[in-house]
Amino acid sequence: MNLIDRRPQMAPGIARSDAEAVNDKDTRELYQKREPIYPKLVKGPFRRFKWIFMALALGLYYVLPFVRWDRGPNAPDQAVLVDFANARFYFFFIEIWPQEVYYITGLLILAALLLFLATALFGRVWCGYACPQTVWTDLFIAVERFFEGDRNKRMKLDKAPRSFDKARKKISKHAVWLVIAAATGGAWILYFYDAFDLVENFLTGEAALTSYVFFVLLTFTTYTLAGTMREQVCTYMCPWPRIQAAMTDREALNVAYRVDRGEPRGAHKAGDSWEGRGDCIDCKACVAACPMGIDIRNGPQLECIGCALCIDACNDIMDKVGRPRGLIAYETDDNIDRRLKGETPRYRFIRVRTLYYGITALIVAGIMLAGLLNRTELELNADRDRNPNYVMLSDGSVRNGYTVKVLNKAGTERDFVLSVEGNPAFDVRVLGEETGETLTVDADETRDFRVFLTLPPGAIDSASEPVTFVVEDPASGERAETQTVFQAGGR
Repeated sequence: MNLIDRRPQMAPGIARSDAEAVNDKDTRELYQKREPIYPKLVKGPFRRFKWIFMALALGLYYVLPFVRWDRGPNAPDQAVLVDFANARFYFFFIEIWPQEVYYITGLLILAALLLFLATALFGRVWCGYACPQTVWTDLFIAVERFFEGDRNKRMKLDKAPRSFDKARKKISKHAVWLVIAAATGGAWILYFYDAFDLVENFLTGEAALTSYVFFVLLTFTTYTLAGTMREQVCTYMCPWPRIQAAMTDREALNVAYRVDRGEPRGAHKAGDSWEGRGDCIDCKACVAACPMGIDIRNGPQLECIGCALCIDACNDIMDKVGRPRGLIAYETDDNIDRRLKGETPRYRFIRVRTLYYGITALIVAGIMLAGLLNRTELELNADRDRNPNYVMLSDGSVRNGYTVKVLNKAGTERDFVLSVEGNPAFDVRVLGEETGETLTVDADETRDFRVFLTLPPGAIDSASEPVTFVVEDPASGERAETQTVFQAGGR
């Protein structure tokens, strides 16, 4: 039996705090009680990167609603704002209108493709570093460690009988958790209203009811998911661990135990020879550091989020026993097999899969960028009256009615000149406009105009003919047009 065959396998869906072997007579139940996990604090480059990323991500989330961006008069100055009341989405210099929802769709497609690409290259790197569940759970564990101590102290505290000191630590921890959860829920609603106004109205009880509802809802979910459920969210609730296999292959880098170096494992005393044995001393430091409570030495597991904290923990042990680092490292499945066969490992980042994801992402990004660069501040639409289709006047002329919608995306009021292309005999009349064919539209507004086209009897050549409405801003030269038809009945 080769080395890889001797690796014990965990039963799917079971996370153990100390990676105990699963009982051969495993009795499965519909509900499995959560086994508490006490991840130990480790030091190393991956842990430092996670601290830095967590600080940047949380700082951006909490501060961004208060960042201002000048868009001129009559426009909100919040840099990032989802303005449901006025049907707008603002992101710094970009303003998305309801009819431009395809930009949001394109952004979601691009995000998905980049996630697929990252997974194909580095496995569950999103889950280990950037997922909100991971970021907030990391923060909650840091608070827990501050009040209750590191792994051994927390385990001892939970087993200790009730006491004032235990109650003080637990209550303090949960109080801070609730403050963080409340700040999280409060920051979220600030993205939908002006942040400064909402903070004032919220504290005085004058904010909209929906603000309080979503504040309570998001506070509760943050406290529950990051504080009490933690790894269960990743294992049982999140679909990504189950579908990521379709996005990756055996050449993807994943956090892995290099079994060719580590086996056979066993305890090692100072001065003992390393001949005939592996580098793994079975200290379980990797298990103690894992926030999911798994043993990475058991091979690929659904619960592993790829946070790489086990790498830091193992490298620290390797330094202490005088062995090379990298017993646990980012590695590919194929390279593990190559090492077992004595072959030289190789890494292929450019593969059919990664090329497909990368090129597709570039195409989507290019389309979106081209759309933004060619985006105009003027749109036009014309809807012809359907009931009646046309009106026959007393002199034999035929009249059609239209609702012409002019959208002015600029931050200032603009005057547009309306013209009609088609039959030169068209008589154009704009209902209620004293300036004739000059249409005035307020800043950042859509205005409807009633327009009538009339053809005299001698100019009617067919039952239906094309019409093009054109509006132009004389000041800027910006122009928009839309096509429709003119109905003249059975002639």
